Amino acid sequence: MSQIVEADFVVSVDLSDTRLDHVLTELMPEYSRSRLQQWIKQGAITVNGVQLKAKEKLKVNDLIEIRAELESQGAWVAQDIPLDIVYEDDDIIVVNKPVGLVVHPAAGNHDGTLVNAVLHHFPEIESVPRAGIVHRLDKDTTGVMVVAKTLIAHAHIVNQLQERTMGREYEAVVAGVMTGGGKVDEPIARHSQNRKKMTVTPFGKHAVTHYRVIERFPAHTHIRVKLETGRTHQIRVHMAHIKHGLVGDSVYGGRQKMPATASAELKDLLRQFGRQALHAKKLTLIHPKTGEEMSWESELPEDILHLLSSLRSDSD
Repeated sequence: MSQIVEADFVVSVDLSDTRLDHVLTELMPEYSRSRLQQWIKQGAITVNGVQLKAKEKLKVNDLIEIRAELESQGAWVAQDIPLDIVYEDDDIIVVNKPVGLVVHPAAGNHDGTLVNAVLHHFPEIESVPRAGIVHRLDKDTTGVMVVAKTLIAHAHIVNQLQERTMGREYEAVVAGVMTGGGKVDEPIARHSQNRKKMTVTPFGKHAVTHYRVIERFPAHTHIRVKLETGRTHQIRVHMAHIKHGLVGDSVYGGRQKMPATASAELKDLLRQFGRQALHAKKLTLIHPKTGEEMSWESELPEDILHLLSSLRSDSD
């Protein structure tokens, strides 16, 4: 079974005027130069949408895109991990992902993932690309996501994602008081210095996030978020960009400022909230076989409900 390697990089000043293969060696040290050169020849790596040769030199702000197939060193292991199955038929599975569950095996997480769980519960899914995974939620983001059980369903749902016809709505708790809803329309690419992070950059991929206010507190806001595109970490990056980072987001949220009027209990809760306060609330798609529009919702998990209750009590 193969794994898809996907990454985007914007060339920084210190890597400009450097050969493509040398730049990739710097940015992706976990892969051998021969493997990277093979991907270049295959056209799996492009620069500004164009296939280049390994020896061609890059300029600052060039956008490198990697979409390569990596042969697995062995088959993924089926593991008896409990799944909260919201819906299942012959074509799709909708699950309610808990906090802490990684979706797909990768470096550092070879097992104990949603893929390992799905393979145990549905062994036939091994023949579907990426074991039916068509979209992801971050490890510490909870909520609904769909898994395809057949090749036809996989292709159909991937097409909906590409055509932006799949509806994905989230709820989040962010720092600061929002005056109203709005839209963030800012391109996103991988950070040039830290490949584990994404960033807003004019040379990134088109990304649009819509948000509206559900409830305001003295120093926080509970919001509903709808994705128009699906970039990695999109909500977290866009909210941080408009100075409303998610509560508990240690990567993008910045240093958390404690409200001066907050109680000691609320301050402790905010300091100890161990993950980004983000939940995939609703998923809507066209069923790949029946053509029917279907929706599923997931209730907010206990930690976010407790956070909201504490914010509400403190403001009262």
